[in-house]
Amino acid sequence: MKLHELKPAQAKKQRNRVGRGMASGNGKTSGRGHGGQNSRSGGGVRPGFEGGQMPLFQRLPKRGFTNINRKEFAIVNLETLNNFDEGTEVTPELLLESGTISKVKSGVKILGNGKLEKKLTVKAHKFSASAKAAIEAAGGQTEVI
Repeated sequence: MKLHELKPAQAKKQRNRVGRGMASGNGKTSGRGHGGQNSRSGGGVRPGFEGGQMPLFQRLPKRGFTNINRKEFAIVNLETLNNFDEGTEVTPELLLESGTISKVKSGVKILGNGKLEKKLTVKAHKFSASAKAAIEAAGGQTEVI
């Protein structure tokens, strides 16, 4: 930091304390007006409420569905596997330990993005065809668990 880069300190604005007497400007009704839904504690309407008009999210057509049995895999690309030493046995546990993946989810899937330059034994739940070919081309082995 240099002298010409200094900026004035931002003034700290004090919070407005409501309900502390008429002289404060926010006494009696505490800035909520006289009566009505929003003057009450817990008052107000839920998000998306449009005063009784059919809300937008209900007016729009619905499409598709969510598969409750969907399996989501932790994805690892080939280029990431270059971080491991030659001849290492790469397992989901090792990937978790090294921080390559944060969660195993439904399993680990190896994808063929990037170039693998090391001979590794890779154990995973799924492999893409290109990943499997690249690992074997580098002299390594793949094993589905």
